[in-house]
Amino acid sequence: MSATRLRLLSAALLVPAAVLVAPAADAAPGFPAVDEVVTSANVRHVANVPATAPLNGPGHTGTDLAFTGDYAIAGDYDGFTIYDITDKDRPVVASQVLCPGSQNDLSVSGNLLFLSTDSRRTNDSCTSTSTSSGTQYWEGIKIFDISDKRNPRYLKSVETACGSHTHTLVPDKTGAAVYLYVSSYSPSSTLSKCQPPHDKISIVKVPLASPTSASVVATPVLFPGGGNPGSSKVAATTGCHDITAYPSKDLAAGACMGDGVLLDIADREAPRVIHQVQDNTNFAFWHSATFNNAGTKVVFTDELGGGGAATCNRKTGPNRGADGVYDITGTGDARTLVFRSYFKISRYQSSSENCVAHNGSLLPIAGRDIMVQAWYQGGVQVWDFTDSARPVEIGFFERGPLPNNGSGGSWSAYWYNGRIYSSDLVKGLDVVDITDPRTDPAKSVTFTELNVQTQGTF
Repeated sequence: MSATRLRLLSAALLVPAAVLVAPAADAAPGFPAVDEVVTSANVRHVANVPATAPLNGPGHTGTDLAFTGDYAIAGDYDGFTIYDITDKDRPVVASQVLCPGSQNDLSVSGNLLFLSTDSRRTNDSCTSTSTSSGTQYWEGIKIFDISDKRNPRYLKSVETACGSHTHTLVPDKTGAAVYLYVSSYSPSSTLSKCQPPHDKISIVKVPLASPTSASVVATPVLFPGGGNPGSSKVAATTGCHDITAYPSKDLAAGACMGDGVLLDIADREAPRVIHQVQDNTNFAFWHSATFNNAGTKVVFTDELGGGGAATCNRKTGPNRGADGVYDITGTGDARTLVFRSYFKISRYQSSSENCVAHNGSLLPIAGRDIMVQAWYQGGVQVWDFTDSARPVEIGFFERGPLPNNGSGGSWSAYWYNGRIYSSDLVKGLDVVDITDPRTDPAKSVTFTELNVQTQGTF
């Protein structure tokens, strides 16, 4: 069966008949037209807020999302945007901060916002420029006061080894401070502040009453044996890409390039690896992780192709570039990660569409394991992994290819207070609604703050 026919048959099961129209002349046969929005029958595209100056145009890339009260905050390689989502169907821009430093991964705690910088800058200011120097440069964490959402204030920076590609907020057990688990990777002997081996993370402690006294308090080594040595199919482990914490269960899951790890974080400043897994057949780059609500499963994502390749196609197949669903078995230090299945979107993308398993979050539904997930130009997918061995699709939203075969799509897609918010690499903020008996219970749950990599119990 051809890729085109398989896509159409798959779509026919989920998409309204109106979607299956003849493609525009500049679209690949059997695929949506350029910029055409398509959804499953149970999904509605509610709104789009286009990227606006100073965070739009060439060189600007939308990244991660965090939420506080009636605000969604979206990172960008050049800063961040605070959206007022009081009317969840009509978000408006409250403020924008120009502060270059990829990826500008972010999290919030009360009136504090934390921003990751993983590119060498001339200094720690928001007016810094990029530098090729291997000795005179700055990378790390920036801290902002966002008590006035229309006028954020830069408070403090903390330099970390190899910068901060991503970070994970982990509250301490007293409520007096938060920790930032800083993930970074790819050391080089030419970089004075990022020397190999880089088999560790950095831990920044932020006293909430005195955020300007934040500092690095630990750099625990997670891979004393060196981690995955790598191959032509899988990345070597030289640090972690992303860590998701489940603080109330004293657990974390690390997606660490060539390894997936389960961590005990009972001692916030001394996380310990409980179990370490590899998939040298199908996983190329362990990118991110999501626990189920019970803390008995982990979904790991594979960033095959680094986010720039068309990997949601027939040639790549259903197992490479997919999610891996793992059960957590055993107790205490005897807990292990046990592989159960792969999950990947069934809709083939065209050869011009970069597509990859990326950031997602659980829907707050008691007794079910349902999540929404970004897939770059593969769009936004809602799926159910309650049965670890047999995950199923529920609904989707996506656009057709970008003009001129450009790169883009949904970086992060998260559920927050009744809607799905998607941060697009180039299109700004999308709001999506799903109406389905399996997901409707989530609409009765309200959060006051959400950092997806800091999971709470609902």
